[in-house]
Parts: sequence; C-alpha cells; structure tokens
Amino acid sequence: MTSEPIFTSGFPLGSSAGLVTAFEWLGQPYRLTRVDMLGEMRTDAYKRLNGRVETPVLITGEGRVLTETMAIALWLEARDTERRISFDPGTPQADRMHQYIAFLNTGFTGAFTPLWVALEADEASEQERETLRKFGREFVAKRHEQLEAMIGDSTYLLGEKPTLADAVFAGVARWVDFHEAADPNDYPHILALRQRIEADPAFRFALAVEDGRPAIGSGAMKGLVPLADVLRDTSSALAA
Repeated sequence: MTSEPIFTSGFPLGSSAGLVTAFEWLGQPYRLTRVDMLGEMRTDAYKRLNGRVETPVLITGEGRVLTETMAIALWLEARDTERRISFDPGTPQADRMHQYIAFLNTGFTGAFTPLWVALEADEASEQERETLRKFGREFVAKRHEQLEAMIGDSTYLLGEKPTLADAVFAGVARWVDFHEAADPNDYPHILALRQRIEADPAFRFALAVEDGRPAIGSGAMKGLVPLADVLRDTSSALAA
C-alpha cells in the first residue's frame, strides 16, 4: 500500500465523482481506483472490501478501510486544515455544511432509489417498473423542491467558494438527467449551481477519470491503482 490514501470511484454515474472533485479542491496527495459497479463491484473479492457492495471506499494511508460518502467527507474535513473546502469546527457555517451534506446524502440521494431499482431489477414486470418510476419521479421532485428552497443567492451552497457540500451535491445532481426524473429548468437555483460546478476543472477531471479518458487535474492525484492491487493489499493487511 502507498502512503497516500486511495479512493475508489465507481462508474458509470457514480456519486463518488463528487468526492473526487473534493479531493481535487483539497489539493492533498491521493490515488484513485476505478470500480466498475456493474461488474467488479459485485465480486466476492470486492465484498471483502465493502460487504454492502457499494462505492465509494477510502483506503487511508495507514491501510484502514473507510466506507460511506458522509464518513469520507468528514475524513476530508478533518484534514482540511487550511479550510479550503470546509469551515472551522463548531461554527455556524460548519453546522450548516453538515446539514447540507446529511440532507444530500440521505433524502436527496435516496429519492433516486426507486428509479435505480426500476432500471436494475431484472425480474420486475413492466407494471412494477412503471410504479417504481412513478414513485421515484415524485420523490425526486419533492427533494428538488426542498433543496431549491434551501439554496440562497450565494455562488455556492455556503458562500462564494465550493465546499464539501457542493461536492456531495455534484456527484448526485446529474442523475436527474439520466433518469429524466424532472425538468431541471423548474429549479433555477439548483440548475445554476449544477452548471457552475460542472464547469469547474475539478469536476471535469472527475468525469474524465470516471469515463476512463486521459485527464489532467490539480496534480494532487498521484496515479491510478488497479482494483486488483487494492483488493490484494487490503486483504493482506486485514489478515495480518
């Protein structure tokens, strides 16, 4: 294992693209591993890394395995001593950022679950799929309405610079297009924020990595690590 943390980013359309963006904004050394969520993620070897069969996963520099978007976001916050993408602990801004992250990682992300189930449930009937899609569209609209009401007139969710909350948002917000779940123009604040972040070089780098295309980032990313190496080294560390 390397001394840099290794972040496993899922594709296609993984929410983890948002945290890749956060790593880029933070600017501290890290490595990346691409994980095919439709194939590699469903193997027994990957289940030993994350028994819930999900991404993202972070392997810390010490070899510890950390899962769940919210936990990894807090891990990044703790290392953001220059407060590039977070705020001083205990401040109203930090509390507000945690509120956004919690909402985005639960209610906002969870609203898409029926739509993903409708897409991936091979044995479901078309009637069952349409019922799931109907519920999904309703949930997505409700959560978009709630987020639209939360967003103020600042450039980003919490002021004039992007934070971890914006990164978590960016990884999921694009799902509305893929599922055709709502008209983005109905939510002008959300749409403006999406467009701003999606034009950011850090997010464009995250998407290029996700797609397996050559990409030039901030220089913080020190290389791609094959998933097989991560699984092998992590299994060895856990067995030691």
